[in-house]
Amino acid sequence: MDRLAKMRKSTPDSSLEHLIYCRNPDTTTGQKEMKQTNWRSRMLLKTFPVRESCHTLPQRKSYGPTTEEVTQWAQSLDNLLSSKCGLTALRLFMKSEHCEENIEFWMACEELRKIRSRSKLKSRAKTIYDEFIRADSPKEINLDCHTKETLHQSLLIPTQSSFRAAQNRVYFLIEHNSYTRFLDSELYRQLCRIAAGER
Repeated sequence: MDRLAKMRKSTPDSSLEHLIYCRNPDTTTGQKEMKQTNWRSRMLLKTFPVRESCHTLPQRKSYGPTTEEVTQWAQSLDNLLSSKCGLTALRLFMKSEHCEENIEFWMACEELRKIRSRSKLKSRAKTIYDEFIRADSPKEINLDCHTKETLHQSLLIPTQSSFRAAQNRVYFLIEHNSYTRFLDSELYRQLCRIAAGER
């Protein structure tokens, strides 16, 4: 048992778990929040392992975001989305808030804009419509009826910009909701600590 206890203490997230569980032990709401924060911490550390030092890990960028990157994320949503680590972190945060369909739709639209083949474009546009736009679709996003109808008609001859209006609408929702909450979250603060090489 002593060996097991030592092994647990040596894991990267054990100190974080300790801090998370000690924050608010008395209330039920607090316990719910702690469980959610703990889930985020585990996923975060799995995705962005803590660096021991920049000397032992020379390829810093491949191991997670730099301090400069996480600072830039706070300047604009565009900066966050154009960073591979930033996009991963935002997706993780939005998944924990059960609104990941918005960022997944935005990403699907970005991919659609790169497709050149007409047949692939038509197939991908229909897939996006079925997954995110169609009523009762598994990841239906919040769009007005007029936009949905326009998108439905565009499926006959889709273009790379068919979903542009809907993508802009979703971008606006992310920028004014999830993005601001992400910057104020423990997840973002942990990323700042990870970028600085702290535990």
